[in-house]
Amino acid sequence: RPSTEDIQSLARELQSLRGQIQSISSQCSEYGITIESLSEQDPHKPVYRSLGNILLEVDDRDSLLEELKSAEKALTEHLSKLAEREKSIRERYEEMVAQFEMG
Repeated sequence: RPSTEDIQSLARELQSLRGQIQSISSQCSEYGITIESLSEQDPHKPVYRSLGNILLEVDDRDSLLEELKSAEKALTEHLSKLAEREKSIRERYEEMVAQFEMG
């Protein structure tokens, strides 16, 4: 029979994972918006990227676009793994709660 500490530990882990999922999901959305905006930008207007405290003009938009897409893909894959882990831990948590309640 699981202890209350075991259940609380899993609950904390779930809460932490959900925070990570929310944060990475927001980052994915930001990448999507950035990629869309860059694709729609007039090719004759300059594009800048932030590097530390300065803005640098981008010479190679295609390279920047590929870099952004690659980063977005990596985040999406990480998000998928976190979601799988969250599901597994949630199921284990629900099993533990049920076992605890049955006493």
